[in-house]
Amino acid sequence: MTIRKPARRLGLIGKLTLALALAGGSIAAAPSGVQAADGPYWRGPAPTEASVTATTGPFRVTEARITGARGFGGGRIYYPTDTSQGTFGAVAISPGFTAYWSSLDWLGPRLASQGFVVIGIETNTTLDQPAQRGDQLLAALDWAVSSSPAASRIDRNRLAVAGHSMGGGGTLEATLDRPSLKAAIPLAPWNLTKSWTRQRVPTVIIGGSSDTIAPVSSHSEPFYTSLGSPEKAYLELRGGSHFFPQTPDDNVAKVMISWLKRFVDEDTRYSQFLCPGPGGLGISEYRNTCPI
Repeated sequence: MTIRKPARRLGLIGKLTLALALAGGSIAAAPSGVQAADGPYWRGPAPTEASVTATTGPFRVTEARITGARGFGGGRIYYPTDTSQGTFGAVAISPGFTAYWSSLDWLGPRLASQGFVVIGIETNTTLDQPAQRGDQLLAALDWAVSSSPAASRIDRNRLAVAGHSMGGGGTLEATLDRPSLKAAIPLAPWNLTKSWTRQRVPTVIIGGSSDTIAPVSSHSEPFYTSLGSPEKAYLELRGGSHFFPQTPDDNVAKVMISWLKRFVDEDTRYSQFLCPGPGGLGISEYRNTCPI
């Protein structure tokens, strides 16, 4: 497939350098101790391979049961206790068919400790289909920014969705209903709809090569290929079954954290973990639209 590469934008120093070069002049290098200013949404220290695969990030986390939910079935919310760095982005995550949030709950503290508010939802019924789960993901985000104990800590303009299986299919549905979302992460997604050309939200799909319930050949791969977003990636875990999201996994965590950091927090420090992307024996395939 053709990979689209977004044009790079020159920063102020780059423009000055170009102008001086054209004029036959020169520009002195910045002192070695000077670094580019942090972005307005960057949270936490500069990342390393160790930090994006660590089971606990730099932020302490508070966890609470969700009460008074409207439009979804409750669940749990996780959020950083730090109030000194401004607001955080938020991500709502849905479990799969017949499953409960407890099947994915390792993701709550792991993502929250990296500087996100995480809403792990219970669905209205465990038999809800993708479109219903998409609606519930959006209802959970609406609750989080208006009524949750973390409401004052959330930037309502920096929201994302994720989910497993039918929750992954619901993740794709939510991006169509709310294109203002900053990121989406379907995990072993299942959906009868195969084409997502109208979708414009930056999306990384993670599938398992040994998935027999939502085989990548008929789900994750065609979903990825059809995505209309110019910023997308596809990670396939070697030997991963349909239930790989239910077990803590460093490759899954690294890509999820990096994708949320890059597109929810606009933190380009994390691009290094997405471009060229993860490799090794545990990965059977990785595709992307780098540079991002």
